[in-house]
This record gives sequence, C-alpha cells and structure tokens, in this order.
Amino acid sequence: MMRAMMLASAGLLTLAAVPARADDLRDAVAADLPGLVALYQDLHANPELSFQEVETAAKLAARARALGFEVTEGVGKTGVVAVMRNGDGPTVMLRADMDGLPVIEQTGLPYASKRRAVPATGIETGVMHACGHDTHMAAWVGTAQLLAERRDQWSGTLVMILQPAEEIGEGAKAMLDDGLFTRFPKPDYVLAFHDAAQAPAGFIGYSKGFALANVDSVDVVVPGVGGHGAYPHTTKDPIVIASSIVTRLQTLVARELDPQEPAVVTVGSFQAGSKHNIIPDEARLQITVRSYADETRQHLLDGIARIARGEAIAAGMPEDKLPRVTVSDPYTPATYNTPEFTDRVMEGLKGRFEGRVFETKAVMGGEDFSQFYRADRENVESLIFWVGGVRASEWEKAQKGEIELPSLHSPFWAPDAPVVIATATEALAAATLDLMKKS
Repeated sequence: MMRAMMLASAGLLTLAAVPARADDLRDAVAADLPGLVALYQDLHANPELSFQEVETAAKLAARARALGFEVTEGVGKTGVVAVMRNGDGPTVMLRADMDGLPVIEQTGLPYASKRRAVPATGIETGVMHACGHDTHMAAWVGTAQLLAERRDQWSGTLVMILQPAEEIGEGAKAMLDDGLFTRFPKPDYVLAFHDAAQAPAGFIGYSKGFALANVDSVDVVVPGVGGHGAYPHTTKDPIVIASSIVTRLQTLVARELDPQEPAVVTVGSFQAGSKHNIIPDEARLQITVRSYADETRQHLLDGIARIARGEAIAAGMPEDKLPRVTVSDPYTPATYNTPEFTDRVMEGLKGRFEGRVFETKAVMGGEDFSQFYRADRENVESLIFWVGGVRASEWEKAQKGEIELPSLHSPFWAPDAPVVIATATEALAAATLDLMKKS
C-alpha cells in the first residue's frame, strides 16, 4: 500500500492506468453493484452502536436466508452466522463487522446519518459509520450473492458471519464465547477486509505476519497528600509524582525495548486538581499501550506498574498510598496474518487486480478480528487486508498538498463506496472460490 501511495504521488500509477480484464466474476459484481450501493446507503443512514446492531443484523440475516444460507441470529448478543454446506472440502469463514461509532456525521452526504443513540457512557450522541463498516457489510452481501450463485464452482462449507462490537473490541470474543467454533463449523481459513482512509480507492494492501497491534487501556490512580499551594512542604504533590511517571514511561520504548521492536506508550489523559492554589490529593492517568508480540505487551504493562510504584516510593509515599494500576480486560490482541496463507491469497489477487495489490507495513491500530486466529492457532489460517477508499480526485489533491485527507473515525470520512464495495466483493469471492475449488 505504501508503494502504491508513493507511485501514485509520483504520478506513475493511477486507477485509470490499471488495465481492465474481461471476467465473469467482475461482470457479475458490476451487475450487482447498484443494489449493493443502495444497501450501503441505507446502512450508512441507519448506523447502530456496538451491541445495539439489532436492525442491521435482522436486515442482513434476511438477505442471507433468502440466498439459501442456514442463518442463526443472536450469536454473541447481536451477531449473525450464515452457513452454506456444499459437499466435501475446506471450511472458509468470511467476516464483516456491523457497528457504527458515537460520532456526529459531517460529510454532507444526502444519505448522511441523523441517528442518535446512547452508548455505554450513558450520554446521548450522534451515530455514524465513520470507520466504513457499512462498506464491509455491503461487500459481505455481494460476496454471499456471488458464492450462492456459483455453488457448482466450489465445494466445502462456507460460514459467513456478521460481527458486532468491533469498535469496542469485544464482539469477536462474544461470538466465540457463545460457541462460534463449537456450535457451527470451525473454519480452516478466516478472511476479512477493512477499508483504508489513506490509500487510493480500489488498491489492496496486505501485511504478512503481524498486521495490527495489541491494544491495551491502562488507568493509573496516583494518590498524594493534598494541601495549600503556598505550603507544598506539608503535602505530597500527586501532580509532581504523576508528571515523573509520565516522563519515565517514555523510557519503556526508548531504552528498554529492542529498537526494532515496535511499541507505543501514550498518556492520553492527565487529570488532577481544581484550583490554582490547591494541591490535590489525587491525580489520574489514562494510557494507551500498543505492541505486536505478547512478550512485548507484558513487558510494557509490567513496566508501567513498576515505574508508577517506583516514582511514588522515590517521592516518599508510604506503601498504603502507592499508585493503583488497572489494565482493562478484555483487551484487543494483535492481528496476525498467517504468512503462507497470505501469500496464497495475494498471489491470486495480484493476477486478478494487476498493479493494484501491494504489501504494506503493519499498523498500530487494533482489530478484534485477531480473536478468530488466536482461538485455535494450530488449525486456523487467517488474513485481513485493506481496500483503499480515497476518491481519485481527492487523492490527487492530497498528493499536491491542496487538502488533508480525513482519517478513519473522522466525522468527514466518506469512502468511494462503489469502488470499495466492488473491489472487496470481487476479492473476497475470488479468494474463496480459489480456496474451495472443486478438485
């Protein structure tokens, strides 16, 4: 993907320059596309928050049922499992996520969301598909249609799932805990895609091995002894202690890890005090921690606890007033694309999408798609890939420095939906047909 960006920015590669191929599958996608775009617009206008995807799940479950799938709703609260058995062969699972975000949409689209809902915080908010899950679901339906129509071309068991609550990192685990791999056929291969807000529409990017990070949220409560700001010697200032913790945390990555081992420790919130001349009796830190390897993750979490304790002891705090460190559970594990499986799928897509498939670097974002591979690492092969979503005209302006591109989760993110849906539908269907090819 990075190479695609570099070539495009140099004027050496555009979608217009990519040769088209005569292809039955591509023709079928083109024929289905108007209906899929209409579905996308409906989904975009009617997003639902994590574990609230009731209307969305029912709407798409009905479509899968009409195509001949055995459909089970309510898996992992609001998840959907659609199974099509078609003789002997591998079991392939295709996943799309359903939830929107608590974001007030500002795209100006004629089908922009005006929905409002109440998330777990209890504060009413606007709701938007600001991460492109609406394109994921539309492509999921498109792929289901293509594969249902081509049952004579594949053999095995197709499991298509609609996953809730990806945005809070809990939906995949909820489905697994509700028997996804025991009540239903366990997959040999698991596939998904995610739209990309920093890549040209229609380009496909992939990473072998680690693709997305472990994501941990850590809360640190730093006790102190409050008092008058004019008499600091009578206090134990938690702001000073917490500031020392923040500074020292930077050494976890800079001085304790191999420089070639990616990791991030970011203090996103520092809260303390209420007035100029009052030293508070407590400070609070909120920290996001990103890593790939499980060993690195544990080192960072242990290091945060060690540094918080050490800085408080250095400040003279007694044992009963040392910082309290809480790591949120569950966390989002790192996503791993099994290398040989990734190579197999991408070699097929490179032949189909000539000049549009590129290997890219892993990112520090998180995806609970990781849970499906981690549930049975010995027997499940896994791959999630990117499909670029930036319109060609916007991409060209961005390369000239004329505009800034919105990111995923931005209230302004609006992908080139027809291109994303068409590319992803064709890619998922082609990969599945190859994996389940009749011998």
